[in-house]
Amino acid sequence: MAWCVAASRSKERIEAPPGPSPIAFMPLHRFGTPNSFIFHRVGLQRAYSDSYSTCNVKMLNRYHWFYYRLRSLSTAEVGFRLRQYFQKQSDKQQVGWKATVLLATWPERIFAISSDILPAFPLLNEQKIFEQTLDYSYPVDWHLDLSTNKRFPLTYAKEINIQNAAFGNVEYVWEVNRFLFLPALALRYQLTADPRELSRLITLVSTWVKANPYLLGVNWYSNLEVNIRLVNWFICWNILDASILAKTDPVFQRFVESVWLPIIYQHCLYSRNNLPFHSTASHQLIAGYAGLFVASSFWKFPESPAWNSFAQSGLEQEMQRQQGPNGINRAESAGSIPFITDLLLLSYLTGLRTGNPFSDLYTHQLENILSYIAQLLDDQGHVPAYGDEGSGCLWSLDDPTPDGPFRSLLTASAILFGDPLSKERSHGFDLKNRLLFGDEGLQKFKAVPARETTLGSQFYPAEGHYILRKQEPGRSEIYVHFNAATLGASALVPHGHADALSFVMHVDGQPFFVDSGTYVHHTNSDWRRYFVSTRAHNTVCIDSENQALQDPDLRWLNPYVTTTHKAEISDYSDEVIASHNGYDRIGCSHQRRMEFDKRNNRLLIDDQVESRRNGNHTVEVLFHVHPAIRFRAKGRNHFILSHPQTKRLVVLQIDPALQVEVVNGQQQPGLLGWYSAGLYQKQATCVFRAYLTLGAERRVELQHQITVQS
Repeated sequence: MAWCVAASRSKERIEAPPGPSPIAFMPLHRFGTPNSFIFHRVGLQRAYSDSYSTCNVKMLNRYHWFYYRLRSLSTAEVGFRLRQYFQKQSDKQQVGWKATVLLATWPERIFAISSDILPAFPLLNEQKIFEQTLDYSYPVDWHLDLSTNKRFPLTYAKEINIQNAAFGNVEYVWEVNRFLFLPALALRYQLTADPRELSRLITLVSTWVKANPYLLGVNWYSNLEVNIRLVNWFICWNILDASILAKTDPVFQRFVESVWLPIIYQHCLYSRNNLPFHSTASHQLIAGYAGLFVASSFWKFPESPAWNSFAQSGLEQEMQRQQGPNGINRAESAGSIPFITDLLLLSYLTGLRTGNPFSDLYTHQLENILSYIAQLLDDQGHVPAYGDEGSGCLWSLDDPTPDGPFRSLLTASAILFGDPLSKERSHGFDLKNRLLFGDEGLQKFKAVPARETTLGSQFYPAEGHYILRKQEPGRSEIYVHFNAATLGASALVPHGHADALSFVMHVDGQPFFVDSGTYVHHTNSDWRRYFVSTRAHNTVCIDSENQALQDPDLRWLNPYVTTTHKAEISDYSDEVIASHNGYDRIGCSHQRRMEFDKRNNRLLIDDQVESRRNGNHTVEVLFHVHPAIRFRAKGRNHFILSHPQTKRLVVLQIDPALQVEVVNGQQQPGLLGWYSAGLYQKQATCVFRAYLTLGAERRVELQHQITVQS
C-alpha cells in the first residue's frame, strides 16, 4: 500500500492560500510507480471504475497534485509558506489603512522628454483591453470585467478566489488597473498644456484610490499588478516633472500630497511585504524587485534606503538565476521576454541616473538578453512563439504591434552597447526610447554604424534553443526555430508548454509552420488545456498524452528533461539531434533529428519512437500551419503549401508509413486545429495529423521533408 500526503481540496491558487485545513495521510492503492500513477486519465478511470465515482477520481487527482507539490518543497519553502499563511491572517488588521506621507523633498525627474521633440501623438481617450476597449474619458469601474460585465467583490484581497467565474475574468480587470494608458495621458498634457488632460489624470488616480482601499478588492491580490501600477506612476511623475508642476499648480499639489504620494507609499510597502519567493518565483519576483527598486530610488520615504538595497540585491540575483548563460529566460515563454527585459532595463537605467549602478555581471547579462532578441527575430522582425503569451506590456506608449516591444528593446540595445545589428533590426528611435534616453540617446543611436547583416544559424545548446537560418541577398530567408528546451525553471512551471522537440518555420518573414499560441491563462480550462498541450505543437505525441503531467488546475507536475546529443553548424548544413524523457512513464521515448540542407533549401526531420513495454501505442506527428496558408495535395502524404505574402512555395512530405488527415477547427472528440495570435483571440487552422499504431517493444523511424521552392 502506498501513502500520499493529502490536504484541503480548495481550488484557490498558491498565491492566495486557503484558510487552515488539517493535513492528513490517505492510503492509495498502488498501480505502477508514482510517475505513472494518475493523470493518465483513461487508465485511472478504468482502474477505479468499479469502486470510485468521478468525484473520487477528481479527489485522487488532487491528492496526486499534493504528492508532487509537497515532494518539491524545500525546508526553506515550507517555512516561507507558513509565514505567508500567518501574514495573510495578520494583514486583515490593516484593511482600509490610510497612509500619511510627508517627504522633506520631492524628487526631480530622472527621465525627461521635451515637448519640442515629441512626435505627432494620437489624442485618444481609449485603451485596448484585449478585444475590448476602455474609454477612460468616462468614469472607470475599477472592479468590472469588461468582457462579461461581472464585478469582483470589494472584500479582503487575499481571500478572493480569482478563478470564480461568478466574478468574471480577472485578467480584464487587472489590465485596466495597470494604468498603462496613464503615461500617454501625461504626455498629452506635456504636449498640449491642456489643463483638462491633467484634471483627467488626477481624477483617474483619485477615483482608483477611493475605489480600492488598502487590501480590499482584487487589485490588491497580486504583487505583479501592484508593481506594474507603481512603475507606470513612476513614469508619469517623470513625464509631468511633478515636483516642479506642483509648485505652480495648487490643485495638483494637494492631489500629490493627499492622494498620490500616500498610495505610492502603500504600493511600495505591499511590494516589499508580498514578494513571491521559492517555487512560484518567476517574472513576478523580478517585477516586485524592479518596482520597489525604481520607486525607492526615486521617492525618499524613511524605508527607501533599506528597500533600495534589498531590491537591487534581489535583481542582481534574479538576473542570473532566471536567465540562461546566453540571456534566454528560463520561464520558456517568448512572449514574456519584452516584459521582463523592460523591467530589467528600467531598473538598470534608474540605477545609472541615481548614482547607484548595477554590477558588470548584470550589465553583461542584459547585453546577452538583447543580443538573443536580435537573433530571435526573423527577417521581418517577427518573433516565433514558444510557451505562454506574455504578461502584456510594462508600459504602453506607441507601436501596438505584437513585435513592437521586441524591436523597441533593440533600439535601447543599440544606444547602450553600440550594436549595429540591434540598430538594423530595431524600428528606429521610438517614443519610449525618447523618454528613456532623451536627445543624448538619439545622438548615440545615430552614431551607431548602419550595416546590412546577413544572418546565419545560431545555436544555444545551454538553453536548448536552435535557430536554423538561411538568408540571401534580396532579404529572402528560411527561418526555423527548434525547441529542445526544458518545460521551465520553476517547480510549478506556470508558463511553459509541453512542446519539447517542436519547431516553427517562417519563409521570407511569413509564418508557415506555427506554434498554436496561448489564447487564455486563467479561464476556460478546456481551451487552456489544449493550447499548452503536446498535440497543439509541431512535435510527436504518443497516446494523446502530454509530455508532462498536469494537476487539476493545469499546472505541470513532473517536467521532462531534454537532452541534446548533437548540434553542429556548417556552411552547407545544420544538424541538431535531441530527445526528452517525458514519455518514460508510459514506456516510450522520442528522439528527433533536424537537418537543414542549405544548398537545397530542405529541412529533414527524422523521428525515432520506441516502445519498451507491452501494449500498443498511437503515435502522432503533427504539423500545424498558419491560418493564412493554403495547400493542395500532390500525392499520398505530399502537400504543396503557399502563403499570400510570398511567392515561394513549401513542399511538405510526410513519411509514407503514416496515415494522414487534415484537421481544421475540431472540437469533438477533442480540440485540434486551432491558432491563437494573442490572448483571447482564436481561429480555426489546419493541422496535418499523421499517425500509426506502434506495437509492443517496437521501434519506428519516421522521415519527413520540408522543402522551400523558389
